Amino acid sequence: MEAYVKHSIENNIATIEFFHPEQNSLPGNILAQLAQTITEVGNKEEVKVIVLQSGGDRTFCAGASFKELIAINDAASGKVFFSGFANVINAMRKCPKFIIGRIQGKTVGGGVGIAAATDYCMATKFAAVKLSELNVGIGPFVVSPAIERKMGVSAMSQIAIDANTFYEASWAKDKGLYASIYDSIEAMDEAVLAFAKHLCTYNPEAMLEMKKVFWRGTDDWDTLLAERAAISGRLVLSDFTKETLKKFK
Repeated sequence: MEAYVKHSIENNIATIEFFHPEQNSLPGNILAQLAQTITEVGNKEEVKVIVLQSGGDRTFCAGASFKELIAINDAASGKVFFSGFANVINAMRKCPKFIIGRIQGKTVGGGVGIAAATDYCMATKFAAVKLSELNVGIGPFVVSPAIERKMGVSAMSQIAIDANTFYEASWAKDKGLYASIYDSIEAMDEAVLAFAKHLCTYNPEAMLEMKKVFWRGTDDWDTLLAERAAISGRLVLSDFTKETLKKFK
């Protein structure tokens, strides 16, 4: 199957889905499409709530495309590469509608950032999380503000430093990333749909004002995440990271 970003709207509920055959690891063009789709769908008057999900029944998101990461050869292209998830997170932040995250399986790196940037996140018991960036000589600089906002500095730093470990979905729920976890995808999907339908009964103006409250203090993220992308873009060119990445070729 080919990579895609698609959406549908039914009964005021918009479902946005992304997919890539390599465990939903996302290249720059798919990240750009995802950011644009979130912005466009969020501005549709008939949409009252958005469900964000990925295709397949295993990994929610394995982070950014490793092929593109390895191919970076200058700081400018490095910043562009790492800005991919920054643009998605900022689109989610600015979206005037509540975004429900549907996390069916493991999520890594930038995928954890996407989960953290949702307004309400529901997952299966298989949805373990990992920040693996330090393993290759960089760090989760772009996504850490979203993760820190949702889970706190302590939890974010724990998974950032322990870059080899998957932390179970139950841990992520205890730290506030997931609102609820389910034993199966089917049970989660039933709960997600019921919750989205219930949100559609709320006053849209009240939800918009609440979203502004939830994201208070993040107005500088356009600049902040761009600065963080530049840090990663510089580090990926370091001798340490270049030598590390050779092992994955």
